[in-house]
Amino acid sequence: MKKLALHWKIIIGLILGIIWALLSSQLGWSEFTINWIAPFGKIFINLLKLIAVPLVLVSIISGVANIGDASSLGRMGGKTLLAYLLTTLFAVTLGLVMVNAIKPGELIDEQSRIDNRISYEIWAASEGHPVKDGINYLQDPAFFERAQKITDLSKGELRDASVTEKMQTVEKTKETTPLQPLVDIVPENFFFSLTDNGLMLQIIFFGIFFGVCLLLIPNEKSKPVTAFMDSTMEVFLKMVDLVMQAAPFFVFALLAGVVSRMAGDDIGKVYEIFKGLSWYSLTVFLGLMLMIFIVYPLLMKLFVKIIPYKGFFKAMAPAQTLAFSTSSSAATLPVTMECVEENLGVDKKITSFVLPIGATVNMDGTCLYQAVAVVFLAQLHMIDLTMGQQLTIVLTATLASIGSAAVPSAGLVMLIIVLESVGLNPAWIAIIFPVDRILDMFRTVVNVTGDATVCTIIAKGEGMLNYDPQENPSETFDLDS
Repeated sequence: MKKLALHWKIIIGLILGIIWALLSSQLGWSEFTINWIAPFGKIFINLLKLIAVPLVLVSIISGVANIGDASSLGRMGGKTLLAYLLTTLFAVTLGLVMVNAIKPGELIDEQSRIDNRISYEIWAASEGHPVKDGINYLQDPAFFERAQKITDLSKGELRDASVTEKMQTVEKTKETTPLQPLVDIVPENFFFSLTDNGLMLQIIFFGIFFGVCLLLIPNEKSKPVTAFMDSTMEVFLKMVDLVMQAAPFFVFALLAGVVSRMAGDDIGKVYEIFKGLSWYSLTVFLGLMLMIFIVYPLLMKLFVKIIPYKGFFKAMAPAQTLAFSTSSSAATLPVTMECVEENLGVDKKITSFVLPIGATVNMDGTCLYQAVAVVFLAQLHMIDLTMGQQLTIVLTATLASIGSAAVPSAGLVMLIIVLESVGLNPAWIAIIFPVDRILDMFRTVVNVTGDATVCTIIAKGEGMLNYDPQENPSETFDLDS
């Protein structure tokens, strides 16, 4: 009997997890699911993150040391950053085109939008911001009574705790100097950096610095260290193989927990959440699907040529399904590396350098979602953003994506920065909170697919791509492989 590929097992686990969550919601078992099943999903993400940080460190040191000379490293680094920057810029632009074409915020009923507009003007007046398009509903006698009611409501509102927490994160970011991102890349205590997945750029910096120094010392002294790093990397990849054997069960637990928390003991909640934000969700979803199934394959066709359309997705399926389940580029990184190396035939020297950087700086899906979210929220509040303001979104989203933590919902913190850059109320993220986790899953698939695409293109350019169409992706995570 033909062996079922791992990604199909993960998809089955994913579907069963959703079915279980909906059944447990119907039967009033959500508390049982959250307390006794969901923790296994958390264990799964912890296991992957446990492997991710040391794997990034040893793989970057190994990759840099094996490149051979510093000039090759500089050339490859320049190509990598440029490629990631261009795909990010394209993703933001695509998001803006989609949201301006579909106009999801204008498909909500007129009265709700007028109420939203009045609440925006109240906020703008209290914060001392000019009203974006010069129109003022508060001064229109026709809306005076409605404005008074909304003013009372606005005064009585309590901010969502999670919004407040993210606002505090942004305030800390705003208080820093222009060169603070550069300062943050250099760790003052490397061992502290190893304890925090959010400090991945510091680990990458140390790995590159250590690897370059290995290149600069005599070969007889560097060889034992390089051999140790190579062997350690193999150990971590075997750990990935072991964890992936149980991935279908872990994914079942993860999805059961996510959906149970959304639904509680009322299955209708999930339906209501998506009904209210359906056009917004659909716009983001369509944009993300275009990136995965049209943009990236087109780039592969233009620059790589030898990898067929189906072959690329067959090779990346385990990493994509895992990215969807975990919503974390960092947690998926060990699996992405193995898929790109084993299935796409990219040399380890390339994957160990390009992919860890991609997991940190390449956020195509997140940037596309931010472009859609900001313009959607503006449309929802009857605000017309000018072309200049939309270009500010492109610039801010692209720059904010660099160094954004590769963890679930980090995009919401970035979204606050983008909203503030165009003078809109950052508390509006509460409006799109309910669907964020589900959309985050699709965004992470885009991020991971983008990393793999750029990595393969760089490998082709460096002459380090050995794709074998006969390679069976279902054997990638076998324990005897």
